[in-house]
Amino acid sequence: MEKRTLGTGGLEVSAIGMGCMSMTGGYSERPDRAEMISLIRTGVDRGVTFFDTAEIYGPYANEELVGEALAPFKDEVVIATKFGWDIDPAERKPSGKVTSRPEVIKEVVEGSLRRLGVDALDLYYQHRVDPEVPIEDVAGAVKELVDAGKVKHFGMSEAAAGTIRRAHAVLPVAAVQSEYSLWWRRPEEEVLDVCEELGIGFVPFSPLGKGFLTGTINASTSFESGNDIRSTIPRFTPEAMQNNQAVVDLLAGIAEQKGATPGQIALAWLLAQKPWIVPIPGTRKLHRLEENLAAADVELSPAELDEIEAAAAKITVEGGRYNEAGERMTNL
Repeated sequence: MEKRTLGTGGLEVSAIGMGCMSMTGGYSERPDRAEMISLIRTGVDRGVTFFDTAEIYGPYANEELVGEALAPFKDEVVIATKFGWDIDPAERKPSGKVTSRPEVIKEVVEGSLRRLGVDALDLYYQHRVDPEVPIEDVAGAVKELVDAGKVKHFGMSEAAAGTIRRAHAVLPVAAVQSEYSLWWRRPEEEVLDVCEELGIGFVPFSPLGKGFLTGTINASTSFESGNDIRSTIPRFTPEAMQNNQAVVDLLAGIAEQKGATPGQIALAWLLAQKPWIVPIPGTRKLHRLEENLAAADVELSPAELDEIEAAAAKITVEGGRYNEAGERMTNL
């Protein structure tokens, strides 16, 4: 698979990565662990070198899974993980609050290193900006970890342009991770410009709209309360999905012309935006993994990109991408 570079420090990754969050829950009951380990390893066999996890996923269970799955390949792949949530380590229970106090960052990095089975974290994101801690202090704490050889590259998630700029002045930011797709385009307002100016890579999560852009979900789809996060998201009410079907119809029309799937067009569109954009679709199924990775071979012409842009401009997406509490946790 084609490689892309995140940041200016030589962090090279596959053009499409794997988001591993759902492999320990979030969209259903927890999947079979052995099957998920096999799927991650299949990703490596198919050319994926970029895997995304976080201490909050589980909590901790996802890092443990990814660490075990990638143990035979840890010198061949890039593993990204994240800090920034307040978690009771004994109970493995999050408080629902963020914390990026420097002393906490220096403490929790040890757990991530241990669970992932590595000597240094390839890419360490601040998962959510902590409004109580100056971002300069956060970047300074990560810089100390870099100097100590425990972290190789610094990243930020769901951070505003000004916050990114301030952090980068203390420690170069290799990558910014935020939601980005044809149905969530806020990063285009400021964040992508700052990334381009400063030489920072951009990693879209939920590049398939939490499954909606694949065309396999519609207004009659229901989501299990308590086990599927989409049951709490306004964008996934039946009314919103009926309205938002227009985005899928747009992708499906292009897909038919290209002999591709709607999901592949959604990923190809992201790859065509900038050469330093690396989407990380998640899946728990082999056929979806293969479909996602094949999107790297789908080329959209300038005329096709213009056609998508013109059609998308006429669509108003309905519903928030998070509930109110979730959106308040972002820095955008």
